[in-house]
Amino acid sequence: MAEALEQVQGEVQDHAGDSRLNGFIALFVAVVATFMALCNVKDGNVVQAMQQSQAKAVDQWAYYQSKSTKQHIAENAVEMLRVQLDMSPGLKPAAQAKVEARIADQEAAAKKYEREKEQIKAEAEQAAKDYEAMNVHDDQFDLAEACLSVAVALAGVTALTRKRWLFAVAGVFAGIGLIFGLAGFFHWNLHSEVMAKFLG
Repeated sequence: MAEALEQVQGEVQDHAGDSRLNGFIALFVAVVATFMALCNVKDGNVVQAMQQSQAKAVDQWAYYQSKSTKQHIAENAVEMLRVQLDMSPGLKPAAQAKVEARIADQEAAAKKYEREKEQIKAEAEQAAKDYEAMNVHDDQFDLAEACLSVAVALAGVTALTRKRWLFAVAGVFAGIGLIFGLAGFFHWNLHSEVMAKFLG
């Protein structure tokens, strides 16, 4: 009778231990999944901002190219007008003044385009830098989501196998995911080139 009582008490304790482990796993999965969802939303916003920066950089470089074309046209016009002056030594003073005024206008336009090009180039380069900075945070969120997904999967396996060491491994992956997720949210300078290339 005493043995049977001990066996029943042992089974109750095992069941209570399993129940406690399942409770920890359920809480763990809920917290990890919630943080992973937040990372996913923020990563989506980062990706949209990256697309906007990339589009802005492309637009600015196209605008830069159009200003370069206009500058070259103005410079070529100056050259042609000077050749015209050189080839027409007997030009009346009024006509010569008109051609010289046109040369001055074209030179001013070429200088204006050159100044505008510098500003456009600076904006394009800034958009490219913004893209690169956001790409780091995109990688951080990708790494966070990968680690958190592994943590949830390992927690599920732990619930099936009752192997507590798997839960510890899940905790390690969750910790790494948490660090990378927080790095993405708070713009920490934390980046793993190896993992980013592996996942990219």
